[in-house]
Amino acid sequence: MEREETPRELMKLGIHLHAAGLSLSDTVSILDTFGVKRARSTVHNCAQKAGLQPTDGKNPDHVAIDETVIGLNGQRYWLYAAVDPATNQYLHVRLFTTRTQALTEMFLRELREKHHVEEATFLVDGAPWLQAALHRHGLRFRHETHGKRNAAERIFKKLKRRTNQFSNHFRHAQPATVETWLQTTAFIQNHSI
Repeated sequence: MEREETPRELMKLGIHLHAAGLSLSDTVSILDTFGVKRARSTVHNCAQKAGLQPTDGKNPDHVAIDETVIGLNGQRYWLYAAVDPATNQYLHVRLFTTRTQALTEMFLRELREKHHVEEATFLVDGAPWLQAALHRHGLRFRHETHGKRNAAERIFKKLKRRTNQFSNHFRHAQPATVETWLQTTAFIQNHSI
């Protein structure tokens, strides 16, 4: 018996719905209303293979950067995110098993490889590891708890709510799977603004 390929537009819809916070079961139910019967694992695997990440090549004036703890399978992970406060778009998202200055510097290196941020002013909270890493990379930064950083804080809170929901739906997910889901979520958020 030959399996029918899922129509591309419907699979894109499924990925968008799931990244927007719908459970795999609910996503599969919606696809079913279009006459497409797929297993939850099919939607999950398609979302993982899509390789969606925030688009490269941005040139922001300011970059809000922060990290926050998320729970996954009873363990703590650190979610790093960089956001352009002028557009509320994610620039880069990563998940790490711990928080160190070396990992913070790796996040900044990756951000610099993806975007033109050398002239940007980084908006950070009081985290000394963020400030030390920015200083070490020769990047301008400003400690800011309000102003342009407020928009970025809303984005971070929204992502954290989604990670909590994700954690509830995928209790046995591997960190790499979670990171891919976060990057897909950031990509979809950027394209829905």
